[in-house]
Amino acid sequence: MVERAHNLAAMAAASLDCAAVQLTALPPATRMIIRGDAAVLASIGMVLPERCRATVGGNRALLWLGPDEFLLLAPDETIAAVDVAQPASVVDVSHRNSAFSVSGPRAAWAINAFCALDLHPSAFPVGMCTRTVFGKAEIVLWRTAADTFRIEVARSFAPYVWACLEEVRQELLA
Repeated sequence: MVERAHNLAAMAAASLDCAAVQLTALPPATRMIIRGDAAVLASIGMVLPERCRATVGGNRALLWLGPDEFLLLAPDETIAAVDVAQPASVVDVSHRNSAFSVSGPRAAWAINAFCALDLHPSAFPVGMCTRTVFGKAEIVLWRTAADTFRIEVARSFAPYVWACLEEVRQELLA
């Protein structure tokens, strides 16, 4: 199989070091949108996440996107297909999105420059995830650690979101 090149590779290589906010292009991943209930998720070995939360099991993560909609993330090529109990649907969206992490002591501040969510740890704790708008792009935002966020964004909008964050980081470098 042909190895996929990350569409942010050139931007990541040109990115200057900034201790307060680091941007890291994440490797390709398997992404599945699953529509169904707790029984459907149990059939794939995942626990139903709480509302606006993610559950992690082994090398997989399941993000709650809506009452019956979930995003399954796994390392690239680790899931060939997902068999689920019916009624349910599974759509492979692996090539649709790009992902990167925003980390560091000013990560929430940098994201808030283009996203109006309250990212204080009391309002958006570790494990919380949501669909939201970043500037003019729809993203899935997941807080994976106290100072680390994962952004899932459509491949075509990834350079825009990265450039917005780079613009914010420039303020910290000046």
